[in-house]
Amino acid sequence: MIMQYSWLIPLIPVLCFTIVGFLGSKMGKKTHYGGYLVILGTAASFILSLLVTLEYTGFIGAGNYYPDAYEEHIDWFTVGNFTLTFGFYIDILACLMMLFASFISTMIFTYSLGYMGGYEDEYQLKRQRRYFAEVALFLTGMLGLAVSSTLLEMFIFWEIMGLCSYLLIGFWSFNHPEGDDKADNAASAAKKAFLVTRMGDVCLMGGLFILFFAMNGHLEYTYVFNVDNLAAAYSANPGLMTLASLLVFGGVIGKSAQFPLLDWLPDAMAGPTTVSALIHAATMVKAGVYLVARAYPLFLLDPNVMLVVAVIGGVTAFFAATMAMNNMNIKKVLAYSTLSQLGYMFLSLGAGGYLMASAISVEGGGIVIENIAEFTAGALGYSAGCLHMVNHAFFKALLFLCSGSVIHANGTEDMRLMGGLHKKMPKTSITMLIGCLSIAGFPFFAGFFSKDLVLDVVFELFEGNINNTELIFALLWFLGIVTAFMTAFYMFRLWFMTFMGEYRGHHCHGESPASMTVPLMILSIFAFAAGFIVVFGWEHVFTFSQVGAVANGDAISYFLVGGAGKVFEISLDPVLELFKTWKTYVTIVLVLVAIILAYLMYAKKTINPGRFNKNGKSALYRTISNRYYFPELYNQLSWKLGYDVARGVEFFDRQVIDGTVNGLSSAVVGGGDLMSKAQDGNLHTYASVVVGGIVFLFVIVLVLFGQFGGLF
Repeated sequence: MIMQYSWLIPLIPVLCFTIVGFLGSKMGKKTHYGGYLVILGTAASFILSLLVTLEYTGFIGAGNYYPDAYEEHIDWFTVGNFTLTFGFYIDILACLMMLFASFISTMIFTYSLGYMGGYEDEYQLKRQRRYFAEVALFLTGMLGLAVSSTLLEMFIFWEIMGLCSYLLIGFWSFNHPEGDDKADNAASAAKKAFLVTRMGDVCLMGGLFILFFAMNGHLEYTYVFNVDNLAAAYSANPGLMTLASLLVFGGVIGKSAQFPLLDWLPDAMAGPTTVSALIHAATMVKAGVYLVARAYPLFLLDPNVMLVVAVIGGVTAFFAATMAMNNMNIKKVLAYSTLSQLGYMFLSLGAGGYLMASAISVEGGGIVIENIAEFTAGALGYSAGCLHMVNHAFFKALLFLCSGSVIHANGTEDMRLMGGLHKKMPKTSITMLIGCLSIAGFPFFAGFFSKDLVLDVVFELFEGNINNTELIFALLWFLGIVTAFMTAFYMFRLWFMTFMGEYRGHHCHGESPASMTVPLMILSIFAFAAGFIVVFGWEHVFTFSQVGAVANGDAISYFLVGGAGKVFEISLDPVLELFKTWKTYVTIVLVLVAIILAYLMYAKKTINPGRFNKNGKSALYRTISNRYYFPELYNQLSWKLGYDVARGVEFFDRQVIDGTVNGLSSAVVGGGDLMSKAQDGNLHTYASVVVGGIVFLFVIVLVLFGQFGGLF
């Protein structure tokens, strides 16, 4: 079987990292200092991922769809009764992550040949060795996370990505091509990303500790996500399991930059644009979505956890979209759009999960579905969230690489210094238009299918009056459709300001080289057509598992795919039903109105944008421009809490810890000095001490005998 070689998928890029890291400088300029090797290795990982997926889904090999996850592991080390395993775990979710991460990374690395190799300075050219080595390790982290078989193994690769994001965001912190100020920004952005995501990672680690305790020392997927084990652990201590779920989601909030830890991602644009594409499309922020999808069985134990996921997602989607409305930096507009689209994914996963969790009951003997209709309807939220994750990967990689092509040709990220580039850069213009249509949810483009499915699931909860939460989901649905309007507006604002009208910049080099434009053309095909994977009935791509059909009264114990179990087919006909509901046409009209408004304001210029914001002087405009003052809030919290706490810790360390240690040391040294004075080498002194000691003991014996003589 090909699947037994799945461990090679993350191993190939880590070998590329090692070879290029140590020998890249000797490979020379013709190989882009090891860039070709990294591209070949990434392509090999993609081909192997494709073969594994085809075998798992039954297109090759035995020809049968594998209902169970395929797992292999080895014993890593044993401590007492605890044995830590290390291996790989292949199911449909892992296949999805491997496929799009390796494919998109191949496109990005190929694009990097032109983007990173366009410098004339020899020092900058040689830095390609470090760049290609680090992106190879970055991809290793994502692929390793996708195939991990335990939560601890997943956490290791999770942290590898955190390290690589720090290194790559701060890639230009030394000798930035545009000057020292840019280098300082890159260094600050890297530190900010590292520290903020560490806050989330601490939460995730705490959640894993709790799960380790609740699951009797097990963190393997097959054990932790087993229905019987989950039911037993939740029945024994529901509060502890809920806390574990919330802490795990805390790690997701940090890694995927959700509210309130969302401010680091726009600043991460200080890194190379290709790195931005990696972080936003193929790695890093997608890891949070993957973890929620992977740990879905755990999250479903408590509907309130899923409600938190949905609310955080809906709020982030809306607020991030507002911050993209007036930003003039082409990369930061795309960064805010990533935050917003990730919010859609969590909104879908949370809303669908809430509906499913409300339809089940947890008992000591298992998990029972009490309302199969609600459960099935909620499962569509899982499908929609995963589908949007895949679609977003394609159109966001395309959009970032298009922005990199524009920056490469114009030498600026400021859209006010662009305009009229459609004639100068037609390939970049057309491919970026396809990406804008897709992310805006224009009918029949990839983003349309998944976005409207997300909103449909949220509206289901609004109509369903589940646990008296209809007002919450009504608000989330409203925020979702308003976000759809804003997304279409700010994306076409970006496109019109960049490619229409008169050129406002200083100099444009023209269309980018083929190494950059060919990946754009390939990605644009997927940005258009990826949504059709559901329409054409590839139902195995988004399916659910039945972990056991155990009769329990009038109900059957079903559970969502953790990877194990028989296939529980969820009908994806709702995709085709989208065109039969009024909600779809509401969003289509909103998208069209937004595009027309952006055209009138930034292309036709019959409407002055300044009339809506008092030429930038309105309080709302200033608030949005200042990111709702989140950076200032973080700084104040850092100074008021972090700095003061650090001073208190320093005082305790110096005065108490060091004081105690130093005091004991001084006492021992002083006592030794005092005793050493008695060792003067004089025989008379020693004889006097012995005689004095004998007399002292004799007196003590006499006193004691006199007091207690009657007892002897």
